[in-house]
Amino acid sequence: MDMETTIYPLKFLPLFKNKVWGGNKIKTLGFDYAPLPNCGEMWVLSAVKDNESVITNGFLADNTLNDALEIYMGELIGEENYRHFGNDFPLLIKIIDANDKLSIQVHPDNKLARERGMENGKTEMWYIMEAEQGAEIVDGFEQRTTAEAYQKSLKQGTLEQTLHVEHPQAGDVFFIPAGRVHALGKGLLLAEIQQSSDTTYRIYDYNRPDANGKLRELHTAEALAAIDFAATRNGKTHYNYQENSTVRLAQCPYFTTNLIALSKPLRKDFAQLDSFVVYLCTDGIAAMKAMDTITPLHAGECVLVPAAADRVELFSEGPAKLLEVYVDPEQWVDEGGADHYHDLDWVAKFVGEEEPEEYEEEDWEEREIVWNDNDEEQ
Repeated sequence: MDMETTIYPLKFLPLFKNKVWGGNKIKTLGFDYAPLPNCGEMWVLSAVKDNESVITNGFLADNTLNDALEIYMGELIGEENYRHFGNDFPLLIKIIDANDKLSIQVHPDNKLARERGMENGKTEMWYIMEAEQGAEIVDGFEQRTTAEAYQKSLKQGTLEQTLHVEHPQAGDVFFIPAGRVHALGKGLLLAEIQQSSDTTYRIYDYNRPDANGKLRELHTAEALAAIDFAATRNGKTHYNYQENSTVRLAQCPYFTTNLIALSKPLRKDFAQLDSFVVYLCTDGIAAMKAMDTITPLHAGECVLVPAAADRVELFSEGPAKLLEVYVDPEQWVDEGGADHYHDLDWVAKFVGEEEPEEYEEEDWEEREIVWNDNDEEQ
């Protein structure tokens, strides 16, 4: 690899996944996934084996995120994060188009996943971008239950009656810790932030055939040890929406996610944060300036800002919304290696908004931006 010395903000080629429940809403964001008949999942940032994101801008173009991490290490993801995660990038970020119901499912936590030979468990969150009228999601059990009662309902075909159903709208947020039974319903377009894991245990799939007419595999035995039977309904996260502010949506040992509804320029200072920062555009057209590079973004695109960047500028062409995602080392506890996190009894913190350091026009010379698909200022 022909390497220069300075890392810079990175953009990536999306990975498109055809799903039996997938639709065509991702095409309306400006992405072409032909020849796939639909795109249920668009992986916008991934280091999952055989699904690594490929860099599209700058001298690292055509190399993977994993390649860049091996070379730039702490400069890319933060020194403490690199000591903790090594060359395993900790997040997987997707856009999901649910044109039909997804299977009722559960994900293992770190402990169970590693007992079964996997790197990570899977805690995740959803930010709803679009929701059709009547759309539903499953979010935990309606009431506390037991393994015996759960198995009985599964055998009798009454599992759905035991689950809590929510009716999401655009802008809603749902936090799904490992162990919680959950499912997306029909008519949803959303962003999913999660641990870097592709492990899903299907519990029930509505007796639905796949593209070849066969019933999809279920993982009822594997799921039994993963389910948190005390995980009753959680409901959507309540947050204080405010434009041009950094509004906290979720904070846990695996990721921190903020919402920035942008209508005027905003400056962010990350000098004290030992982490990369990902900006995922969920609505409108925006741009991010860091390390002397301006990166345009439209809905569905993301940029990874290296930990080496101390300052970020955000601005938009009209109203835009961005999810700001990072892994804060202060949220995990290193007690002898990367396998040790906080106790699993932690609860996601929803702490409202932070006061941002606002942009001051005189601090920056005016720069004209060409709003197109190029990654750098023209």
